Amino acid sequence: MVRTPSTMTPLGSAAPDFSLPNVDGKTVSLTDFDDAPALLVMFMCNHCPFVLHLADALADFAREYEQRGLRIVGISSNDVENYPADSPELMKEEADKRGYVFPYLYDATQEVAKAYRAACTPDFFLYSRSGETGELELAYRGQFDSTRPDSGNAPTGADLRAACDAVLAEELPSEDQTPSLGCNIKWIAGNEPDYFG
Repeated sequence: MVRTPSTMTPLGSAAPDFSLPNVDGKTVSLTDFDDAPALLVMFMCNHCPFVLHLADALADFAREYEQRGLRIVGISSNDVENYPADSPELMKEEADKRGYVFPYLYDATQEVAKAYRAACTPDFFLYSRSGETGELELAYRGQFDSTRPDSGNAPTGADLRAACDAVLAEELPSEDQTPSLGCNIKWIAGNEPDYFG
C-alpha cells in the first residue's frame, strides 16, 4: 500500500469555510458549528483500507465524544468517476452500516480538501474555540492512533482521544503530533494540489 502522510498544517490555523451536501441531502456548513467548543473535521472515504481499518472504532469514538460536546464532520473528496465505491450513494450506505452519528459530506470539486491541505484518508483536523477571538483554531492534526491495516493491532484512537480530551478541558494538546498516514486523496486528473506528489 502506498502511504501518504498528513501535510501537518500549522497549528493555530483558522478552520477553512465549507458548505457541502450531506448523505441525507441536506447542506452542512462551517457556520452550523458556530456554537461548538471544538470541531473535528475528518477527510475519509469508503474504500481506503486505512479508513476501513478504523471505521468501527471511529464510529464508537464519535458516539462517545459527541456526547461530551465535540462536534464532528466527515468529508469525502475522492474522484468518484475513477473510484465509484466512494460515490455519494455508497457513502450513505457506509454511514448507515457503520452507524456514523456525524454528517458525511461529499466534496465534488475537491476545493474543500485543498483549503484544508488534506492529503490522505484518513486525515484529521481538530479545532478548538479560541477564548480570545472566538474563532476555531487548529489544535491537532495527526493520527487516530499508531495502528495500521497491516499492524495486527486493533485501533484505539489513543492519539486523537488524548487531543480531544485536552481540547474539551480547554487545554492545548501536546504539539508533539504524529502525522496521519493513509491512501492519498484520489485527485481528479489535472486537479492535483501543489502539495501532492
